[in-house]
Amino acid sequence: MGDIASFRLLSIAVFCGAFVSGLAGFAFSAVAGAILLHVLPPLEAVPLMMACSITVQATGLWALRKSIRWKQSSVLVVGGLLGVPIAVWLLQVADARIFRESFGLAVACYAAYTLFRPVLSQRLQMNAGRNALVGFGGGFVGGLTAMPGAIPTIWCDIHGVPKTEQRGMVQPFIAAMQIFALVLMLIRRDLSTKVLVDFAASILALLAGTALGIFAFRWVNDALFRRIILSILLVSGLMLVL
Repeated sequence: MGDIASFRLLSIAVFCGAFVSGLAGFAFSAVAGAILLHVLPPLEAVPLMMACSITVQATGLWALRKSIRWKQSSVLVVGGLLGVPIAVWLLQVADARIFRESFGLAVACYAAYTLFRPVLSQRLQMNAGRNALVGFGGGFVGGLTAMPGAIPTIWCDIHGVPKTEQRGMVQPFIAAMQIFALVLMLIRRDLSTKVLVDFAASILALLAGTALGIFAFRWVNDALFRRIILSILLVSGLMLVL
């Protein structure tokens, strides 16, 4: 991405992805990828989005450090670490397109339905064993779709988890899954130096979008936050199908 037009596209994609991720806690790749995957080859776009997303997650974790639920999130992470390698293996031996489209349709249908159903009147209790299974599903799906946060976010919505606690559970999980996936790519030597160049070029847009997203997160209430999350899930799911 050496010319001005390409730099602008990179900056716009990263800024939009960072803003949404700073606000919602996930979906950087779903938003930024809508542009980056059209202007960069997947072997450059995917690790670039991972590196950018890790930066967003790290910034969000620091800004929301007092709200992090380390115990609950660690259960998700343990399950997710088991799911990612299986997904990476499947990518090498099978066509993941059908899975991505089916998962995208399921997420879109869930989001569309819950956008119009009443909010749960009471919070449901979570179970550590089920949380681990959700983490496994998130890691597995994340390895195939670059959306590790979708299943844990839906799980939190089903249980009526408030916005700050939801971010405190899901964000460390997403960061851990993306770091793990990036390490696997490094081990397999799937990264090029061009990824580092593009990452350095996008850092200002990345930080600006993240800061604006976190600022917006602090000002929205739980009801509006829930609708924003579901709307992002709906759009992200449809993007996997189309």
